[in-house]
Amino acid sequence: AETDWRTLPPPSTMLGSNVAGDAVRRRVEEQLELWDIEPRWIVPSAQAAGIVNGYDYPSRLGADRWAALAGARWHVLERARLERSSPQPALVVMVGTAVTVDSLDASGRFLGGLILPGFGLMLRALEQGTSGLRVPTGEVVDFPTNTSDALMSGGAHALAGAIERIHRRLVARSEGVEPLRLMTGGAAVKMAPITDLPFETVDGLIFDGLLALERDRESSWPR
Repeated sequence: AETDWRTLPPPSTMLGSNVAGDAVRRRVEEQLELWDIEPRWIVPSAQAAGIVNGYDYPSRLGADRWAALAGARWHVLERARLERSSPQPALVVMVGTAVTVDSLDASGRFLGGLILPGFGLMLRALEQGTSGLRVPTGEVVDFPTNTSDALMSGGAHALAGAIERIHRRLVARSEGVEPLRLMTGGAAVKMAPITDLPFETVDGLIFDGLLALERDRESSWPR
């Protein structure tokens, strides 16, 4: 608020996604006092922005996953509009501290998804639970011949295998229709080349989703 933000034009509204806890949320809200606006944080709902939330308890879905799904649905609909085709399913992968693999069907229904430990968590678990192993600086290869490469490759191929398995299940459920494959998150650039599937890396997928959710909210306001 005292440096870069001071040069920005005052926003009229704020919509955010937070999965880092209340302390981080409060710090952000304190900074936003610069503009005297009321912060709004998204909470997953049963339906919004063209998505039907199939989670058993919709509000318990992570806000970041909800925003990424909204962003993915926007990309699906925009592509269908430009290509004058029917909307396709979507496979949404976020690669960070944890890795999520979420599926949307062609109608926009969230079918469900996986949560897996990311690279760092996997490697730290091996280091803490196995005597003599240390977090490696190895490479991802098909047939590792040293421990560092074996650790890095094991984690990478485990994640890639989970992603590819869910892709097969989604294609089968969609009667052979290929999904739009989107990957985002801090380690997406590292993960995307490892899978056998071509993914489109979208750095701002969560922001795309926030915009889609805000547009949906504005369109539903009474006029």
